[in-house]
This record gives sequence, C-alpha cells and structure tokens, in this order.
Amino acid sequence: MKILIATNHSYMFYRFRKELVEALMQEHEVILSTPFVGHEDDLQAMGLRCIETDIDRRSINPFKDMKLLKTYRQMLDELQPDMVVTYSIKPNIYMGTACKAKGIPYVANVQGLGTAFEKLVLSSVVSVMYRSALRKAKTVFFENEENAQFFLNKKIISHRQVSVLPGAGINLDEYPCVPMGDDGVCSFLFVGRIMKEKGVDEFFSAARTLKAEFGEEVAFDVVGFYEDAYKEQVDQLVADGIVRFHGFQTDVHPFYEAADCVVLPSYHEGMSNVLLEGAATGRALITSDIPGCREAVENGVSGYLCPAQDAEGLTRAMRDFAQQSFDRQVQMGQSGRALVERKFDKQLVVAKTLDGLGLPAAVRN
Repeated sequence: MKILIATNHSYMFYRFRKELVEALMQEHEVILSTPFVGHEDDLQAMGLRCIETDIDRRSINPFKDMKLLKTYRQMLDELQPDMVVTYSIKPNIYMGTACKAKGIPYVANVQGLGTAFEKLVLSSVVSVMYRSALRKAKTVFFENEENAQFFLNKKIISHRQVSVLPGAGINLDEYPCVPMGDDGVCSFLFVGRIMKEKGVDEFFSAARTLKAEFGEEVAFDVVGFYEDAYKEQVDQLVADGIVRFHGFQTDVHPFYEAADCVVLPSYHEGMSNVLLEGAATGRALITSDIPGCREAVENGVSGYLCPAQDAEGLTRAMRDFAQQSFDRQVQMGQSGRALVERKFDKQLVVAKTLDGLGLPAAVRN
C-alpha cells in the first residue's frame, strides 16, 4: 500500500512521529509532504521519500491557501496514494478537501485547538472548513478527550470517526529516568517558545517573586526561542540575574537532567511533549489545569496543576515545590516517570494509531 503523509513541519514530525513512520515502512511505501525546516535529511536517511511543500503556517491569506490546495490536488494525481494521513490544521483541511474530492481514503490528526479557535469569527470559519474537509475522513485522531468533545459539540465530525491518542507518546529509551542531583538549589525549567500562549508572562512573574524570596536557593532556566516582543524582557531578566536563558537547543536532555521541576503554564495544548519528556526523565511537573497538560500530572503526587493565566497560582505551586524536601521532590519525579510508563509509552501510541488507520500493527509489544 502507498501511504502519503502531509504535515507542516519536518523538524517536529521527525522528533515525534519517526517511530510511526518506521512501523509503516515495514509493510508499506510511505511518502512525506512537508516544508523542510529541519531533520529532512534524517527522514530521508530512513528511506522515506520527502516532497518539499511550501506551507505558511500562520498566514490567513486565501490566495496562499488556494495555492496549497492546488499543490495537494496535483500531488494526489501524481502519486495516486492508497491512503493519506494528515497532521496540523492546513494539511488537515486542504489535503482533506483534496482527498474527499478524489475519493481517496484519509485520516486526520488534530494536535490541539490552538489560537484558531480562540477568536469568534475565525473559530466559526475554521469550524466550517473543518466540517467540510473531515466529512469523509475515516478516522480523526485527537490528543485529549476535551478536544475531541469540542469537535463533536460543534458537529464537525461524528462519534464513529473519533479516536483519542495519548499525544504522540514518549520513547522511554530515548528519555531514560536520570537521578536528581542534590546541590541545594531548586531548579525550575521552562522549555518552549517564549510566547504569551505558553504562559511565559506568568512564569517570569513567578521567577521574579521567588528569586526575591529564596535568592540563590532557586534557579530558573529557559530553553527555547523567543518572539521579538519578548527580547527586551528576556534580556532584562538575564541582566537582573532572575533567569538563565539558553536559547533554542537541539538536545534538551541535559536541561531536563539538570532540573528539579519542569514548568509549563500554557494556555492550550494538544498533548504537551515537554511535560512527557520531563516526566520521563524523572522530574516533577507544574503546569496549567487544561486539556493536554493535566493528563501528564497527578496533582499533588507527580507535580501540581494550577489555573491557566494565573501568575499568583503558579507562584504558589512553585513555592510549594521549592519548600519540599529533596527526597519528596525526587519521589514526585519518580511518580511522574511511572505515570508516563503506564499511559504514554510510544509503542502503545504507535499500535493504537495503526489500529485507527486500519493497517496491520507492525510494531507491538
């Protein structure tokens, strides 16, 4: 069988879906359509045929989107795939539309609602487009129950189409549990884009407050790249000795291992890979009590949940963790590792995805 996968980001696809590709390639011909923004060489080294496809992920220009739809139609005519699998909003909508018109079986992955559903007018437009594009989709995968229920309530899809995965899952071999070091400093780590929707305003506020309270007994590390609006603020926080900024890192393992607690006060997620990676490493988590985050935490056991967009609530949770004994902090991290082993093992996610595709489960344990 020839399977075409369409996504909007080669770097993220390789990081979180390569195990699925490996499973599919055992029995099928697999082709990937994606913008080349990193790891395309690694994907090709797997033996995967990659078609560079231009997608402006943030544009709402209808002319650009119609060009993408035309590109997808031509791609389907040329490749004649037996099945198409899509990831992210534009491939879901425009490749889905093209597949529906040509009668090609297709499956979509909704990895989160994102900002498209936060604005009333845009939400209405996207809902209509999704409803049309997914009408004949064989399966629509979601990363949490609430996102699936949102689509059902909006009558975008039917119950028979829904399959909920525990996110992309976590490769437990790639993220082994690493013992924490007791250096007398409680280290908090933020990993992600430095943007408002990730809760960085709340994180920075908590860091300032707790640094004033605890001094050198706490540390705040930030890994990721920032939007221009935050450059001045980040520079000032570094100059004031509040945070240590490490920029974008291709290898985040050393930062998880050096941390005591991973903090993600996000406003919305599909399923946070950062939280899964942190918990797999054996670190406690503090995150927003929202879909896509709360599933990764047992509140009070492996970390803390706090209201989204609540700087005081986040500060209280981080203060509470900092005041725990080192042994208790270690115990919380170990509980997080146990949770991801039970619920988020990558092999389980791959097997469930293959079931949703209706294909043989080439990789099962």
